[in-house]
Amino acid sequence: MDQVKYLLDEKELPEAWYNIIPDLPAPLPPYLHPATYQPTPLPPPLFPMALVHQEQSQERFIAIPDEVRHVYRIWRPTPLVRARNLERALDTPAHIYYKNESVSPAGSHKPNTAVAQAYYNKQEGVKRLSTETGAGQWGSALAFACSLFGLECKVYMVKVSYQQKPYRRSLMHVWGATVTPSPSEETESGRRILAEDPNSPGSLGIAISEAAEVAFSDDNTRYSLGSVLNHVLLHQTVVGEEALKQFALADDYPDVVIGCVGGGSNFAGLAFPFVRERQRKNLKTRFLAVEPTACPSLTKGPYAYDLGDAVGMAPLAKMYTLGHTFIPEGIHAGGLRYHGMAPQISALHKAGIIDAIALPQTTCFAAALQFARTEGIVPAPETSHAIRAAIDEALRCKEEGVARTILFNFSGHGHFDMAAYDAYLAGQLVDYDYPADKVAEALKSLPKVE
Repeated sequence: MDQVKYLLDEKELPEAWYNIIPDLPAPLPPYLHPATYQPTPLPPPLFPMALVHQEQSQERFIAIPDEVRHVYRIWRPTPLVRARNLERALDTPAHIYYKNESVSPAGSHKPNTAVAQAYYNKQEGVKRLSTETGAGQWGSALAFACSLFGLECKVYMVKVSYQQKPYRRSLMHVWGATVTPSPSEETESGRRILAEDPNSPGSLGIAISEAAEVAFSDDNTRYSLGSVLNHVLLHQTVVGEEALKQFALADDYPDVVIGCVGGGSNFAGLAFPFVRERQRKNLKTRFLAVEPTACPSLTKGPYAYDLGDAVGMAPLAKMYTLGHTFIPEGIHAGGLRYHGMAPQISALHKAGIIDAIALPQTTCFAAALQFARTEGIVPAPETSHAIRAAIDEALRCKEEGVARTILFNFSGHGHFDMAAYDAYLAGQLVDYDYPADKVAEALKSLPKVE
């Protein structure tokens, strides 16, 4: 393989996470209490105080604890790769780079925050973490992190993904987690949903409700979230901070930075340090967030206050949303089936700093195959959305005769998604148009916040 890898020594592992809050174009609207609609921090019964402080911190850089950096060294720094084989296949003058986060033990970017969250919970005497997961990348990452820090791990996995991706579930079991398909009979939240729809395929919003309910009901359990919140996004910025150093080694710099988005963590982790550099150096870097047509919050949703979960246990956040009761179709990119978008990404999109597009899953799988057959790695269905956008950008460079530099986050491999590839190769994978009627119905449930 004619790849060019830009590698950093472990001594160059970032010493701090980047917090974009001080650099946003306007103050971020506060979280609101789900009952009173009054400003509120994250509820400490759900989260350890260290993460509550990070969530609302105005510090631009937050030191990474030595214990967390020690675990990061298992797989970090990750490679920045110049995809020359893909460039040749496309016959494009573009330079295409990807940051390969699939080399982590869990096969995705998710351990960057899972390890940090497990560490802070352990420091505060927590015994168990509960969480949700869509496709299983986050659940397996948290199971891995909990196994390192001696914590129990309870995962509510969205039912359609629980059925589609049995080996992601197996990976969680290997690391000692207990996994339940959501919605379930184990919680009041799950029972409420099943009473309305016994065949519900589940959603991330529903699974969040179940996991949060478990944490609220047990003093030894805290809730852990894999995306959306500020402390999650800032933990992911090790990705972008490393990439900045690696581009210096390559003597190059991206004109466009691309990532898939569900809740926004992998995109933010790569893009936010480059957003900072664009503002600081008055650069013209373009940022492109790519979501599925089946769940297009940034491209189709209103910018409004909404609940973070299906039944109203989490605070309200100002974000692009399709409505907290919206249940997307069962696309194979289960990690992109969240009804809302991270408030920070939403604010940057509202300000025109981040662009967004929505793509159907079959064209993304076609791009994933082309990538696998040139670069050798099978992408996760979520990652295929970023690859499709990067390929399309490279083809535009060819049409225009312009040699732009493209960077995307290779957020995870697809080794546990082969049933999806089987379906695509057999011609059985279908696309889902924007579900306008379902979204309109869900948006009727938006909280009436003045």
